[in-house]
Amino acid sequence: MPARRKPISTRQKKADQKLKRAIKRGDAPPSEPKPKPNHRRSRGRGGSELVRDQHAESVRRIQSAFITLPPRFLEETKLIASTTPLHRPIAAVNAIINITNDLSSKKDIPVLTCPRRPKWRYDMSKKEVEHNEEGWFKKWLEKTDEDLRAWQDGTGPFEDAGSPSNSHTVRSPSYFERNLEVWRQLWRVAEISQIILVLLDSRCPLLHYPPSLHSYLADRKVIFVLTKIDITGPPCTEAWKVYLHEKYPGMRIVQVESYTEKSAEQGRVWSEPHIPEELRSRLIEAIREAHAELLEPPEKVKANSSWLSSWKPPVKREIDWNVVINGSVGEYTPDVVRIDNELSPESKEGLSGESSELLEHLTIGLIGQPNVGKSSLLNALFGEHKVKASRTPGKTKHFQTLFWTRHIRLVDCPGLVIPNYLPMEIQVLSGILPISRVSAVPACIHYIAKLMPLERILKLNHPSPVPDSVQDKRTWRKDVDPGSGQTKTETWTAMDILVAYAHAKRWVTAKAARPDVHRAGNAILRLLSEGKIGWAFWPPRTEAHVLEAENGAQNGIWIPRFSGDLAEDSPSDTEAPANETPSEDSSEESQDGALDDIEEASDDANLQTTSGRFSALIIDEQEDEEDDI
Repeated sequence: MPARRKPISTRQKKADQKLKRAIKRGDAPPSEPKPKPNHRRSRGRGGSELVRDQHAESVRRIQSAFITLPPRFLEETKLIASTTPLHRPIAAVNAIINITNDLSSKKDIPVLTCPRRPKWRYDMSKKEVEHNEEGWFKKWLEKTDEDLRAWQDGTGPFEDAGSPSNSHTVRSPSYFERNLEVWRQLWRVAEISQIILVLLDSRCPLLHYPPSLHSYLADRKVIFVLTKIDITGPPCTEAWKVYLHEKYPGMRIVQVESYTEKSAEQGRVWSEPHIPEELRSRLIEAIREAHAELLEPPEKVKANSSWLSSWKPPVKREIDWNVVINGSVGEYTPDVVRIDNELSPESKEGLSGESSELLEHLTIGLIGQPNVGKSSLLNALFGEHKVKASRTPGKTKHFQTLFWTRHIRLVDCPGLVIPNYLPMEIQVLSGILPISRVSAVPACIHYIAKLMPLERILKLNHPSPVPDSVQDKRTWRKDVDPGSGQTKTETWTAMDILVAYAHAKRWVTAKAARPDVHRAGNAILRLLSEGKIGWAFWPPRTEAHVLEAENGAQNGIWIPRFSGDLAEDSPSDTEAPANETPSEDSSEESQDGALDDIEEASDDANLQTTSGRFSALIIDEQEDEEDDI
């Protein structure tokens, strides 16, 4: 309650006024300020508030962290996107990827690595182990930042490494995971897994298996899994499979699909978790062969008879593969569990033979960068939604363990952006970065527009004003055609594409009513990351006639046969995506985006069709109920 006002006499009031005037003239020193009373009523925090705060703190601890782009870089890239004309037509050879991942193999080039978990002992406390990990990670972070900064600036050993390919004068930085808690998830999955499935997006596999990850998994049993093959198509997928076999001899490579389309009401379709039986059998056979190799002793053990007599395999011997091959999935599938304390392979090697016989499961880990389809593959293997899968990268926060059968368990690792000498734009194109956290939108559109004709894909009209037709009063001879003169071709820039798309969608800023190019850029990047615009790179040494036969002569990496009619599918973005599964992920995905065009437009449409003063509140309540389902 406010304090009671005290009465004051007229004489005291006049004295206070004289004192204030003297202080303003400087004749008297200023009086000390009176402390303001706190009228807020203190109350204890309830149990629900504490639980909510603890949950929010745990989510922030495992949230992916990236660098912040400087304002100068954003201004320079925006100027380049506004003034640099795009070369048209696009040559077919632009579809061949120019990432060879051999930069680290050159002389004097620093080698990027993944942080490894430092050694620990059982007599160390938890604080000592965490403090040691934090110290090692801090040193690794400083070294990686230094190497990538030198690569971006083209200084030191990178002076002769080639000119920037994404712009004329500016090389974009490369993103990688900077949160120790996320790397700890990878450490735990790698420690408890005997076989590791590395998922690679078939549209650009080299991006998802950089040299740093290859060196980190050098001593592990690895199987490559090419995902999203329904977008790339069989010819491109087979070409990548041949190239990966040449680059990594002896590596097992399988292909998977994770969804099948099902029709719904009003002509819509959504996707359900499903993997074709043939692809599922190939994946199981590759895992079975890797398990058989783990049962064989290494060559150095075979050469030593004393070692061979005491050697025990690091995996469970007896696995009933018929249960998995015959499709008896779900024989023993408890709820999703988390395993926080597991022994590392180094610790298991020191166990005695009797202890190693106690291994009850064959553990298979799924590792990859964000948005490559790890959770989707798990759902497809089980035939139902077991774990949360979303188009927004980074939905999986903790590694999760599911039992495929009684003796086989699968571990889903959160996606990590692995360090690599690659510009930010190709990372955004591949969808491994959340679109809502991309600030250099014009730079990304400029890079993508050099690889595919966005103005033709989106059916845009050039934003430059069309000159008025003037009647030609000149006379011509009979053998001369008045309209045979050369017409001026339109020159596109990345900013022209953004302005034209904003005009087509009627997106303008609030005050000045200018074309909202940032919202337009976000919408285009979402179309690419969600697969509504089909694209794919081809491996090096691909012949030009193969590219022209598959994608066309002037399409670059664009796949016309996969992309639909975007102008008819979403004229005002008032409808939900056609291939989106109606689940809780669709509502959570909109929360991660700063400008979720589909949700905003659908809200506007609902408000127009609902009458009443409190109609907006009714819609909000309906959305809350849908999110709780």
